[in-house]
Amino acid sequence: MPEPYDVITMGRIGVDLYPLRTGVPLARVDTFGKFLGGSPANVAVAAARLGRRTAVVTRTGQDPFGTYLHDQLREFGVDDRWVTPVAAYPTPVTFCEVFPPDDFPLYFYRQPKAPDLEIHASELDLAAIRAARVFWMTGTGLCAEPSRTATLAALRARDRSGITVFDLDWRPMFWEQAGEGAGPAAGPAAGPNGAPTGAPADGPTAGANTGVTAGAPAGANTGAATGAATATTAGPTDGATVGPTAGTTAWTPAGTARAPAGTAGDPAGASGVVSPSARYREALAHATVAVGNLDECEIATGEREPYAAARALIDAGVELAVVKRGPAGVLAVHRDGTVADVPPLPVDVVNGLGAGDAFGGSLCHGLLAGWETARTMRYANAAGAIVASRLACSSAMPFPHEVEAALAEGAVTARAPGAAR
Repeated sequence: MPEPYDVITMGRIGVDLYPLRTGVPLARVDTFGKFLGGSPANVAVAAARLGRRTAVVTRTGQDPFGTYLHDQLREFGVDDRWVTPVAAYPTPVTFCEVFPPDDFPLYFYRQPKAPDLEIHASELDLAAIRAARVFWMTGTGLCAEPSRTATLAALRARDRSGITVFDLDWRPMFWEQAGEGAGPAAGPAAGPNGAPTGAPADGPTAGANTGVTAGAPAGANTGAATGAATATTAGPTDGATVGPTAGTTAWTPAGTARAPAGTAGDPAGASGVVSPSARYREALAHATVAVGNLDECEIATGEREPYAAARALIDAGVELAVVKRGPAGVLAVHRDGTVADVPPLPVDVVNGLGAGDAFGGSLCHGLLAGWETARTMRYANAAGAIVASRLACSSAMPFPHEVEAALAEGAVTARAPGAAR
């Protein structure tokens, strides 16, 4: 039997097009860099950079951008054998604007449907998924069929063996597009060709709240959350997508407890559509680790206070709950009673997008190494801070010596775009 993979991730992939100059709105940008994108793909890259044998299960369009993503995965050392084409849909593209230290709007183009939501259960290599030392899946994979059924099939095949990570990855606009009842005002306004505008992508939610601390202007190292991790991009709540609570409570009557539809005996919500919260709880029953920011934890559990959210995730079935709190750092709570409350690592932010994916790859690395929880969280914080100090995401994922250097120095200094690594 082939050697098991250290990490197999499953879910979103696409092409990121980032301005090569910071502080310039998209309307005035004339030069872009092209990068591999999508949180699960970036997590696989991050773990590969740390020496882990990784693969990703996803789908692209049958187009030149799909070819590019295959090339990039191979270049980064990620096995692409389970990356297959979908002729009917184009490879997704995401644009961003870069306004350090805390404003990084992103614009998804995933219409009419993203190929990575066309993963079918019948096409999965369940034996390889079962054998992997870490299996990483995301909330976005639950937003539409056939991806939802395939994701749950993979989780059931794992049967809680090894380390099974649920990245809570709350993207309300994707659920609305799929007609999955994300709630009123859950997603941003539609832009050209139906693309959501100003929507945080693999930063404000996936990359949000990584535990790094951004400088107030770049270079100051004084106390706001990592760019993608801040509420200033998306609204008043930490890492929120739109509106006062990222669509999680917009339909809750005034004066009632803040909880998403599908909780407290209402699994289908008022509309009769099964709520995202109910989908999340179904997946949590099969996971051993859950990781998310406060908004994502609230969707999954109805709890927003970090310790309460961690306890609720453990009650839902996981062994380790990781709550990312932006400028307050990271809280990790294990079922055995271990608690690690780790402060952020100061960083001069260039682009906060992708910091959470670096955190995720490093989380996998530390769990595989058998490190104690606090050490794993410190290492993951440092990796996220390094990516926040760089312009790109996938190509910015750090190597072990870089993470160790950041930990030794106790801070990360921004590297100018194009500077030698």
